[in-house]
Amino acid sequence: MSRVLARRAFVIILLALAAPVSAGAQTSRTTAKKPASGTATGKSATTASRPPAPPVREAPLMQCPSILGNGVTTQRLYCDVLGGTDPAAGLRVTLPPHAGPLTLAFTLHNRQTYSESEAKAGRAFARYTATLRVTSGAGAPLGQAVVRTEFRTEKDLVERIAGGAGPGGVKAVAPTGAEPVTLSVPEGVDEVILSGERLSIERVGGTEVITAPGRPYAVVSGVEIEYRPAPPAPPKPQPKPKGQRR
Repeated sequence: MSRVLARRAFVIILLALAAPVSAGAQTSRTTAKKPASGTATGKSATTASRPPAPPVREAPLMQCPSILGNGVTTQRLYCDVLGGTDPAAGLRVTLPPHAGPLTLAFTLHNRQTYSESEAKAGRAFARYTATLRVTSGAGAPLGQAVVRTEFRTEKDLVERIAGGAGPGGVKAVAPTGAEPVTLSVPEGVDEVILSGERLSIERVGGTEVITAPGRPYAVVSGVEIEYRPAPPAPPKPQPKPKGQRR
């Protein structure tokens, strides 16, 4: 009997010692589950954040004070760029709200008054260098655009412009040369103005330099913009009704 009592006492002691260990393991298991809850919260926050809007490429709104016309072949619109610093006389490009810099692209041409008789006589040669001033609507400088081309024959014309009195109903003035221009416009700028700064024309009889305002310096076509739309503005807090207690 004494041995049986001794064994029972030994078993009771072992159970008493195992109880704290089991409680500690239970506590450890319970604590290990907490990071899972934190991880789930992190995923929820990531899902709630909005990804940046995809880039948009489109033709912008423009105000062209002097329209040369549409091309006979492509129907592309060609706008004259006038000289001077008056924003009202410049070619104005309206930009939508954009996040980060916006890319403004266009093709720049020189202007050529075509004469078939001069071309046949070999007197139609001209070398043009037109420099444009690019500013924001507020007048801040954004850069320059330059196009330099040579003209000798009708083959040097980009295309003829409809709406004139010439053969086939075309105008005498036509774009020559094609210089692609790409400019980066900072965030916050909502308007870009193109205006003529300087025009140099070299002919057989000499060179003419034009800086006077109001004269056409060059021709612009194919204006496009690429940008990421700005996120919508947060809603404004609604005013509390009068008489409401805090």
